[in-house]
Amino acid sequence: MRSCFWILLVIANLIAPSAALGQALTCAAPQKAMVEVELLFGRNIGGKLGVSETRWRTFLAKEVTPRVPGGFTVFDTAGQWQDAKRKMVVREPGKVLRVFVPADAEMRDKFEAIARAYKKQFRQDSVGVLTRPACVSF
Repeated sequence: MRSCFWILLVIANLIAPSAALGQALTCAAPQKAMVEVELLFGRNIGGKLGVSETRWRTFLAKEVTPRVPGGFTVFDTAGQWQDAKRKMVVREPGKVLRVFVPADAEMRDKFEAIARAYKKQFRQDSVGVLTRPACVSF
């Protein structure tokens, strides 16, 4: 049985219009306007842990790093969601990937591709995606 993690959350239509998100924010120097993106990944497949740490690291290396070479942060999580078919709460471990990027259409395509790849590779019903404007400095 497929595992569904969190309900797909899309703010501002998955970064579109992404230019408006980045431009609407006025940031004090040295910060600059960017977009914060979080992707929410469930790790269970068929009710048990299916995405091991090794499989996760391989996914990051092959799918995420080439699309987000500037860097990102990953958090281990414990999530839950309502399985409407079985009428029960399902709990599972997960990963949250957080990245700050310039707002543009190419960026949107990269994160859509990451979500598609994860769903296909690990038989997931969804990958949560959250976007929001942010003032950032490094």
